[in-house]
Amino acid sequence: MLGFDWDAAITDEERDEMIESLAQKVHQRGLHTPTILFLEMHKPFTYLASQSLILGSGFLAPLFGAGNVHRYAKLLESKENVERMICRIEEMQEKRKS
Repeated sequence: MLGFDWDAAITDEERDEMIESLAQKVHQRGLHTPTILFLEMHKPFTYLASQSLILGSGFLAPLFGAGNVHRYAKLLESKENVERMICRIEEMQEKRKS
């Protein structure tokens, strides 16, 4: 039996931690603009992307871990989470400029 429930939502703390981690990776690589553009363009498809992660979990789980696939699928279910990620990346970009 796996240690997670596919129907269970992620906590707010877990969501914020994941967004911060992804934003830090973007910031370290200096990919603010392309990442923001990509996320804005694909925001309407976030739920589809989350369901695709679940569908592909059989292939992705050995590479990234089943728990990580589950967490990121839950993160992408909501457009608000993607908007939070965009805002966080924009904040980091502004700090870098100043």
